[in-house]
Formats: sequence, C-alpha cells, structure tokens
Amino acid sequence: MLSTAPGVKLVTVAALSTVWLIPCVAAAQPRPDTVRIVRPPQATVVYDRTGGLIGEIGPEVRTWVRLVDLPAHVGQAFVAIEDRRFYQHDGVDVVGIVGALRDNLLRGFGSRGASTITQQLVGAMGLVDRRDISLARKLREAEYARALERRHTKAEILEAYINYINFGRGWYGIEAAARHIFGKQAADLTLAEAALLAGLPNSPSNLDPRRNPAGAVRRRNLVLRRMEEQRFITAYQRRMAEAEPLRLARDDGYSVRAPWVLEWVRRWLAERHGLSTVNTGGLQVYTTIDPGLQAAAATALAAGLARVESLPGYRWPRYSPGARSTASGPTRAARTPYLQGLMVALDPATGDVLALVGGRDFRDSEFNRAVQGLRQAGSAFKPFVFAAALAAGIAPNLLLEDAPIDLPRGDGTRWRPENSDGSWSGQVTLRLALVRSINIPTIRLALLVGMDSIAALANRLGLSTPIPPYAASAIGAADVRPIELISAYTAFATLGYWTPPRLVTVVQNAEGIPVYDQSLPPQSSLVLDPRIAYQVTSMLQEAVDRGTGTAVRRVVPRTIPVAGKTGTTNDNADVWFIGYTPDLVAGVWLGFDRRQTIMPGAFGGTLAAPIWAQFARDVYRTRPAPNDWTPPAGLVAVRVRRSDGRPAGAEPADSTVTEWFLEGTEPTPGAIANRVLRRLGTLLGIAP
Repeated sequence: MLSTAPGVKLVTVAALSTVWLIPCVAAAQPRPDTVRIVRPPQATVVYDRTGGLIGEIGPEVRTWVRLVDLPAHVGQAFVAIEDRRFYQHDGVDVVGIVGALRDNLLRGFGSRGASTITQQLVGAMGLVDRRDISLARKLREAEYARALERRHTKAEILEAYINYINFGRGWYGIEAAARHIFGKQAADLTLAEAALLAGLPNSPSNLDPRRNPAGAVRRRNLVLRRMEEQRFITAYQRRMAEAEPLRLARDDGYSVRAPWVLEWVRRWLAERHGLSTVNTGGLQVYTTIDPGLQAAAATALAAGLARVESLPGYRWPRYSPGARSTASGPTRAARTPYLQGLMVALDPATGDVLALVGGRDFRDSEFNRAVQGLRQAGSAFKPFVFAAALAAGIAPNLLLEDAPIDLPRGDGTRWRPENSDGSWSGQVTLRLALVRSINIPTIRLALLVGMDSIAALANRLGLSTPIPPYAASAIGAADVRPIELISAYTAFATLGYWTPPRLVTVVQNAEGIPVYDQSLPPQSSLVLDPRIAYQVTSMLQEAVDRGTGTAVRRVVPRTIPVAGKTGTTNDNADVWFIGYTPDLVAGVWLGFDRRQTIMPGAFGGTLAAPIWAQFARDVYRTRPAPNDWTPPAGLVAVRVRRSDGRPAGAEPADSTVTEWFLEGTEPTPGAIANRVLRRLGTLLGIAP
C-alpha cells in the first residue's frame, strides 16, 4: 500500500484524468479517439555504386524499418531499459506514475518521470510537448498513450517507437542510428550494438559514443544487465556482449562525402517525383559514384587550388575553411570571392559519373559548377576542330600557316588573334598545331573546315550549348557546360562511341519497389569514325608526352596510356585540363565565379594539369593500368618528320613521329601512284 505525507490526499490516475484533462484538451488538442500511429517523414537515402552511404536528403534523417525484420534483441534492449512493464500495462505504468505523482506533489512538478515507451512515442509524434513538465501535460500524454494502446498492438507501438526516437546528431530511428554509428543496417546489429543504441535516447548528446565512448559503454552495459535481469539474455550472453569492443563506423558511416552529388540527385528527383516525395518519401537511390575516385578527386582538387593560391603573383582573396560567404538567396551560388574549381570523372564506356566535385566548399556555395555552370572552353575545344578536319579528309601532316591573321567581325571591326606566347612559327603540321595548342593554325583550319561542321560534331558529342559560327569559337570562346565538355572526350577514349552521362541507376520507394531502373547503361552511339578518334587520340597522347600537358607525365607513369588537352582562355580567366585513358575520362577546371584573370601566366598546363595528374596517379595505384589503344582497321602508320610531315628518312628519332593516315592517303610514293591511277580510272570511267 502506498503511503502519503500527512495532510496529502492520494488521488488516483483515473480521478486526476477526470479533473485535470478535460480543460486542457479543450484547447486545440486532438481527441483521444482520433489518435493513431502515423509514419513520420522519411529521408531519401543516396548510395554509391558499391552500396555505401553518400548521404540523406530531407529535414529529418530517418528510414522506417519493420520490427519483424530486426533481431529480437533490438526491441528487447529498448524494453529492458525504457519500460520493463511494457507488455503488462495499458500505455501507462500505474505503479511508476503514482510514485512519480507523489514525488511531484511533494517536491514540485518535474522532479521525477515514469514515462512508458507508449508515452514517449506520444511525445515523439508531437501530440504533446515533452519539454512541458506540468502535470497537465503528463495527464494528456497518459490519455493519448491509452488511446494508442487501444488501437495498436504492442509490436506496432514498439516498432513506431524505435523508428521515431531521436538518437542525436539529427539521426532519428534505429535504422539511421545504425547506419551512421555502426555503418550497417539495423537488421545486422549485434547484441552489444543494440544495447548501446537503446541507451542513447536517455541523453543523446552526453552519451554520444564518439564524444563520450566511456559513458556510452557504461550505459550499454547497464542495458545489458537489465536485459539479463528481465531474462531476455543469459549471463553468458551479457558477458560476451560486454567484452565486445566498441567498433564505430568511419566518418559517421559515409563511404565518401559528395555534397554536390547529393544536391544533383535532389534536383534530379524533384523534377521527376516532386520535392515533397524527395524530402519525406523514404526513397532509396543508387548512383554510379565510385567512392575511391570521389575521394581522390576531392583531395586532388583541394590540394591543387591551395597550391595555386600559394604561387607568387596570386593576389586575390584566399579560401579559408572557417570563413563563410556573406551572400545568400538564389544568387548565393555565384558570390564566392576566392578561387573555385571543379572535377568530373567518367567511365567512357557507360557514361557513368564516377566522381564529381562541383566547387570548393558546399557549405559556402551549393552551386554545382560542373552541372549548372557555363564557362568558356578555351583550348580544350580545339580537339573538335581537328576531329572535324580529319573527318573532312584533311591529312594529319597538312601544313598550316602560323602567321598574323586579320579577320572581320560582324560589327565592322577587325579581329587580330594572337598565340598565347605572342610568337609565330611559320608553317606547322596539323599535329604540331594541336600538340602545342597554337591558336592561329587552329583558326585557319576552322575556316577551312567551316564552323558549322565543327559545331555539328560538338553537338553529336553531347555539347548542348550554342556554338556561334565565328572563328573565335574555334579556340574556345563559346560557353559550354563543363560536364558536357568533359563527357565529349569519351568519344575519343572509346574510339568513336559516346554515351550520355548518367548518375542515377535505380530509385526505390519506401517499400523497396523500383520506381526507376536503369541498371543497364544506356546504348552508346557511334558519333565519330573510329579511325578519326584514334588519329586525334594519337595527337593528344603526344600533347601529354611532349606538348602543353607534360605536367601529367611528371607524375603519371608511362605504363599508363594517357591523352589529354589543356585549355586556357585568352584572358587567363578559365583554365582546364581534360585527360583520358582507355577506361577513364576526367576533367579539371579552375576559375572565379565572377570572371577575372586568375594570375599572369595562368595556363591549363601549369594549374589544372597537375591536379589531374595527382588524381590519376592516386586512382591507378589501386586500379590496373589499361592497355593502350589499338589502331582500328583502315589506318596506315607512316614515320614522318615533325617539321614538315614528310616521310622520314635517316633523321634522328627525336625529330620524327609515327603519323596515322586513312588508308590510301598516306604520303608514300606507292600510295601517291595508286591515288593517281584511281583518279585516272574515275575520269576514264574505268573501275579501279
């Protein structure tokens, strides 16, 4: 029998509910007969290509999991520590609450609590404000708890509880907690891990196992002792669980941090399913991101940008990780004053986006420069000019004039373009013009081929932005979307085939049913004659070995076949390096959100290429080196002089190069004679 202090009348819970509850419920509170369990908002969870966690999208990080899919010890751990009479009471533990009421009446409200799991669920569902420590709140909570118990089974209530409860750091529910704390699904929790998680809701911040591992383990062991006392586990199981070391997931359970990928996924999903579904619908999204390549790209870009800011002559604001941009709103994206950059890596065979970094600090600017930005391509556009020329039948040893040129503009003025070094070389071969990225021969070649043909080729390779039909476009004056420019190079890496970039492979709803499935990569399109793609690749390999991209070869071993092109705009405001191997295409861009010269003498070969080189070196440390490209049928190799493209004789090896010609166009006496005979046969109407 319960005793009371002198002069204090013991009031039963039922009587109190009659006296206290009615006036409190009258003010905009739901009626008990309407209270039932509803599933809370669930976050969209985004995974990499291996099933590792990239992140969640939504206001609350929560994924609902069914109780029947969990080991029995998960639910038992929560019952043992939070509500030992859970299976006996009707939502209110009368023994516990009477004791709490007595203490509250004697010592003041809030001095002691005795909430059941069902009552805690009432608070977690937002039916009452548990920060309110008044007796009235407790009584409303008790009434709602009884109402839930009348409508739901104990299993349903326990399932809702473990999915609603807050585990700290913005993680709600057992699944999110298991994912971030132990890096696994709740269905895979060991007894010790389940006990640790069951102990957290008591004080998520103070018991955080990363900040207070000793406190978290002590609480875990208390849960285990309670489980043994209540005969959920044996003494042997308790001892074994207590001996289990604390193994926490690295980096809060993330396989890699990829905030711009997460934002791209969010926008992509919102266009198809609506923002509400993305934020609350519990979608499961699988992407093409490779966690190793993503980490390598982020590391290389961060290191490269910091290196540029440390160079003599750099005079702009430097990035500081602790300082946040003062810009806000929709224009916040393009307001960072410091040097920015981006990097994208693709699988050329499938179009899969393996890595994407859209800027320098996502917390400072969420703008995805790789996907949303428009930048001048500079000399990184030139391979399309040379590919169009070769496709038009121009031989790779054609001599182009590198001398001043004066061209009319549409407004009546004149344009006198220059080379980046301000010098002239006289006549150069088509190969040398691309290897050394010489502007004037490129412009002359574009005038010969026609900008319309060049733009058409660029469009076939995936560039969707307009390419104005002016000579300046030949040297990259047109704005392009970075991911499209980088993706266009996959047609060279695959020797003619292009597949549009893809990031998402599968989307499942909260029940695990696919609502989007592109597990198989989309069909590739043959957009370029394989022979032409090989000719361009041969030239771009030499650009890396001997031309503007030699910074790559100082880092990447020659056992790895690499081709690539630097890019620099004429005001040194945009610098690029887009490089590729037979199984990887990647591109780097550096510049400011508001266009301005990076620094005097800023070139893609000195600023962007070293970043690409560090990335490729790190990637191929754990990735097998691919085989070099094999020349397609229909090409003939001829050793020619570098100076004029004529067939080589006894010249030193360093002054010659292997050039690839379409069969029948090679510069040999026999080939020339054959071409003359074919021409005569055509004129005379004789079949060759």
